Amino acid sequence: MKRISILGSTGSIGSNSLKVIDAYPERYKVVALGAGRNLDLLERQVERFRPRSVAMLEDDLAEELRRRLNKVSGPEVFSGTQGFIRLSQMEEVDTVISAMSGAAGLIPTFAAIQAGKNVALANKEVMVMAGPLVMAEARNRGVSVIPIDSEHSAILQSLQGHRREDVRRVILTASGGPLRGLPYEQMKYVTPEQALKHPNWNMGRKITIDSATLMNKGLETIEAKWLFDFGVDQISIVIHPQSIIHSMVEYKDGSIIAQLGIPDMLTPISYALSYPEHMETFLPPLRLEEIGTLSFSEPDFKKFRCLHLARVAAERGDSMPAVLNGANEVAVELFLRGKIGFLQIPELIEKTMNAHKPFAIDSIEMVQQADAWSRQTARTLV
Repeated sequence: MKRISILGSTGSIGSNSLKVIDAYPERYKVVALGAGRNLDLLERQVERFRPRSVAMLEDDLAEELRRRLNKVSGPEVFSGTQGFIRLSQMEEVDTVISAMSGAAGLIPTFAAIQAGKNVALANKEVMVMAGPLVMAEARNRGVSVIPIDSEHSAILQSLQGHRREDVRRVILTASGGPLRGLPYEQMKYVTPEQALKHPNWNMGRKITIDSATLMNKGLETIEAKWLFDFGVDQISIVIHPQSIIHSMVEYKDGSIIAQLGIPDMLTPISYALSYPEHMETFLPPLRLEEIGTLSFSEPDFKKFRCLHLARVAAERGDSMPAVLNGANEVAVELFLRGKIGFLQIPELIEKTMNAHKPFAIDSIEMVQQADAWSRQTARTLV
């Protein structure tokens, strides 16, 4: 039985992870749950799964949760980053699902690896900011980092049974997001409500905006580079609006191995937890005869400039990906609050990157330094 701690249990990935766990009580046991601000949902999750420990990011919400769970046999309640670190390093835990949104997940996820825990990774920002440090630590500790992102799960599956030296490139698929067909001259008028209407996936607000700008695919490029040890020039992106092919691997002889499935995160979550097995998810089967047509096109790097900026950061390396990520998180937050326009998101990121002098990343503290500099600089540039 795998004993699991979920960092970000009330978000989309966390909630779906609990569905997978609930379906197989003989295989999985929830030991700890950590949430951001959704107190009511976390309380219901605690009642259902009876974890030993829980945490919330804010002290006042943690105190309110303690009051609500004022029972003799209730779980320990922690708060803040230190609380999440405790959940990730509990002796009873062997697998940590890293599903926190954004840079907040970096320290608890790295702490889990340091403690010798296997990680099921849904937080791509962890790899963007500190990929080489994370993978080096995982190798040193002898633990696995299994991706939950549907694209990276597809790559992992498409690599099975094949020699890595035979790989020519990996191909990340992108739906194109909710603004794929919108003319560039109209994009400056896009509202948060429009950008949040993803045609295929039900995701959190931040990742949905990243999908609309295609920054999500840029971040996934950096994540794939470190997860699978590929060069940036070995990672391609193709627009695939149907979201049926989740990604592909092309080999030197021209063979392309792809993973297909309906667009539902239960599949990659289930695979990350059961790897290398495939467990029943009780999802409806994929019927290609009903879909009929799968289409593909090249991404427009001029229209979706965030994708270009991410690849620039990936090629530059060092502290630049962390700066890219920090500036993007600030820009997305400002856009969702109505403080900047949609096309100002890449403008702000590019200005921040241009103001940065990259330095080597040798420790998590240096990653945090780059992240803090990026956020402060981006807010100043606004």
